[in-house]
Amino acid sequence: MEQFIEFVGHHPYLFLAFSVVSGVLIWNILSDQITGIKSLLPQEVTLLINHEEAIILDVREENEYVQGHILNSIHIPLNTLSDKIGRLEKYRNRPIIASCMSGNRSARACSTLKKNGFDKVHNLKGGVIAWQNANLPLTKGKSGSKTA
Repeated sequence: MEQFIEFVGHHPYLFLAFSVVSGVLIWNILSDQITGIKSLLPQEVTLLINHEEAIILDVREENEYVQGHILNSIHIPLNTLSDKIGRLEKYRNRPIIASCMSGNRSARACSTLKKNGFDKVHNLKGGVIAWQNANLPLTKGKSGSKTA
């Protein structure tokens, strides 16, 4: 214990960095349990789409969406989701996977869906970037999208 205290005293910035990284890792591990919203990898999402008819909800802005989105995704920008939540009512009993560019906005969308009584809500971990990195297809324009 004495060596630990001496180490921290000689390397406070290193110890601070270690503490921050450890905290972020712990938060990342526990966040699914805390929020009740599971983040899924792209491969897990494809399984849900194929076996449980999951719905993809894309919450990016229009200009991002038309540049490339997951086929048959429903587009409702995050800033309008609360007003348009009723458009998802017919999908209430199906898994809904929220997606955005990196997974941050979609996590907020998941919280909004949960607050409105949707139970089978998931977040696409890493967003459309992770989807592309997994070599999964995107479609451009509005033609491949569903209208909720």
